[in-house]
Amino acid sequence: MAVSQYSLRSVHVTPILNLHGEDGEPSGELEKLASATGFIILHNEKNYLITNWHVAAGRDPHTGQALASHGGTPTKIEVWFVHIGNPHHISWTPWTFDLVDDEGTPLWLEHPVHRRKVDAVALPVDIPSHLTPLPYMLDPPSGQTMVLRAGVSDWVNIIGFPFGKSSAGYFAIWVKGAIASDMEIDHDQLPCFLIDSRTRGGQSGSPVVVYAPVGPAILGNGSLVEQTAPLARLLGVYSGRVNEQSDIGYVWKIAAIREILEGGVIGDTSIS
Repeated sequence: MAVSQYSLRSVHVTPILNLHGEDGEPSGELEKLASATGFIILHNEKNYLITNWHVAAGRDPHTGQALASHGGTPTKIEVWFVHIGNPHHISWTPWTFDLVDDEGTPLWLEHPVHRRKVDAVALPVDIPSHLTPLPYMLDPPSGQTMVLRAGVSDWVNIIGFPFGKSSAGYFAIWVKGAIASDMEIDHDQLPCFLIDSRTRGGQSGSPVVVYAPVGPAILGNGSLVEQTAPLARLLGVYSGRVNEQSDIGYVWKIAAIREILEGGVIGDTSIS
């Protein structure tokens, strides 16, 4: 049986900080911060890296304060892309993208209304042609009429890199959880819902997917179908637990990602 394409669609990302000397000038040395997860969405023929605001900005989205103890924030991000030479040869190559321009202005797009309160960003990326990105789409492929059910208590998969770990190479790890709040409701008046899952550091920015392998599956209209190929539905992007003692975590809805891609504004990393 072939490996799941969804194990390859999640990408391992690492924000990178340019270190400064005692004089305050860039030293030329780089420091990699804590690893996280991301994924690519192809929208209007352009690739975007989707991850969390706190990953790209290196700041707490609630306070604006730097997450690193030394107060530094990232200026670049390293992404490991898969290259599929043939069915028997899969490799990965790291590629680095700027997070800010020469003036320090962010290059990512964030939510046009809620800004960093929606802990998700879209970074436009030009991916070299020798790599093989496997992007998600905002909408199902044309002609796909079957859409999996996703409702409270249904199982979902958080596909990413807990503690920066992978199963082999950069195959992502699947962690199961359950939808913990009604999908029709915006939790805390923001475009997100909650899941109950034992997620850990490194899974920030993971795609959250409802997935059905070959066999019976329940569709959004309640019907039961027997499918001959796996079926998946992207629900949003995971951004961490509500607190360290809880297994309840946030997922920013695909509707929020759409709003970022179609009307997003340039990122703001100010503390206020």
